[in-house]
Amino acid sequence: MSTVRHQPEGLDQLQAQTKFTRKELQSLYRGFKNECPSGLVDEETFKSIYSQFFPQGDATTYAHFLFNAFDIDRNGSIRFEDFVIGLSVLLRGSVTEKLNWAFNLYDINKDGYITKEEMLAIMKSIYDMMGRYTYPCVRDEAPSEHVDKFFQKMDRNRDGVVTIEEFIETCQKDENIMNSMQLFENVI
Repeated sequence: MSTVRHQPEGLDQLQAQTKFTRKELQSLYRGFKNECPSGLVDEETFKSIYSQFFPQGDATTYAHFLFNAFDIDRNGSIRFEDFVIGLSVLLRGSVTEKLNWAFNLYDINKDGYITKEEMLAIMKSIYDMMGRYTYPCVRDEAPSEHVDKFFQKMDRNRDGVVTIEEFIETCQKDENIMNSMQLFENVI
């Protein structure tokens, strides 16, 4: 019985779709194939790999949300193409591209809106991932307070949901968010 292997799109096509050089794509592909010989990453494998970066906390819930943001065609696995296109946006995309990607992450049910509940689920998963023993200590109500503050800023028309336009506009006016968007540029 042979294992089904996924063959990625041509390098030229991926180079055209991303902001990576041919050499960078080859290097990324080697690393991807090393971790996932089949060429596909299922959610459990993704969680396992991602959790290694946050040993002090529980990254499984955040990894679930992150997996769904990378799983573009919603088939339960991430192809190399999905991964590298998402990574290109996160590392080298324009501010608007990064904000669109972040909106997609927060819009858990993919209905085009972020609710307070969705934002709280993501925020709690981030706090869980960072661990209980951070300094200064995180209070249990901190994620909820964080969400209340952000939601108040973002929900401009007070209709109980944040649209992509409200999200992008608010983030672009927030100096801290804008600074954090530049953190990972040219990391590879």
